[in-house]
Amino acid sequence: MNFPFSPEGELIIIQATAFGPRGLAIVKLALDTGATGTMLNAGTLEFLGYDPDKVYEKVQMITGSSIEIVPRIPLSKFIALGYTLENYPVLCHNLPPSTEVDGLLGLDFFQKKILTIDFEIGLISVEEK
Repeated sequence: MNFPFSPEGELIIIQATAFGPRGLAIVKLALDTGATGTMLNAGTLEFLGYDPDKVYEKVQMITGSSIEIVPRIPLSKFIALGYTLENYPVLCHNLPPSTEVDGLLGLDFFQKKILTIDFEIGLISVEEK
């Protein structure tokens, strides 16, 4: 499947749908090939009905400035770039408000897929291996 993006922009923004106990949220995620895991802000997860303070699996996350222990929360469903994933685990961590995105779409999403980013024409292609 192919998805256009603005090659002049500073970030590649992916629109996704995250599902939780209280319903769904349309989220804006920065595609981040430097992030091993997909991440959502705590406020988004709380809106969906998840409690980041509840006992979930805790994992180590390396940020640009520190190492942090964060919850990994399985979303009931996650849809992005034409793929629907059930029980999709995301990390709970807040990005600075100035980023204007709800989180990051990390490399874990692209496992067993071929990702092509064409910056010349502004097109993302994702296909199954």
